[in-house]
Amino acid sequence: MDVAELTRNTLMYFILPLWLAAGFADYLCHRASDIEHTSGWKESVLHLLQFGEMAVPILAVMFLEINALVILTMIVCFLLHEITALWDVSYAVSTREVTPIEQHVHSFLEMLPLMGLVMVVILHFDQFIALFGFAPARFDITFKQPPLHVGYVATILTCVLLFEVLPYVEELVRGLRARRRQLRGR
Repeated sequence: MDVAELTRNTLMYFILPLWLAAGFADYLCHRASDIEHTSGWKESVLHLLQFGEMAVPILAVMFLEINALVILTMIVCFLLHEITALWDVSYAVSTREVTPIEQHVHSFLEMLPLMGLVMVVILHFDQFIALFGFAPARFDITFKQPPLHVGYVATILTCVLLFEVLPYVEELVRGLRARRRQLRGR
């Protein structure tokens, strides 16, 4: 196995699954902190925003040939995600206790996307340096050839739906219901 294959396998079978597990662990921390009655739906919206900011580059890497456009998209989305994460934590600590365990989970949620980005840059370094004019940049949108194995894609997307999308939508719904009950009680 060469270094490129090892890097791809680490990204696909270690970094991404660990990142998904950290996202679900964060959701469990939110449930344990009674988020719907503390920071409420507003924090849940920030969580969904962060999810969207990372969904774009993950889908691009899974389905498109990686070139300067995809790497630039990854960098921009990562930076937006970091800004939103700071906004999220700033809001959360002003409304509820953010436990040491949740803080530790957040460190994974911040570093794993960076590790993924670095691995993609290593694998496609020519297109990374092309962003700075040191090589010819490609900005075309082309489907990955060959595509990732359909079983892998289906498994990852199913896990994302079950352990990220549905839990965080449920968190938002709980927050909106709690807010509605609170407004009725006034």
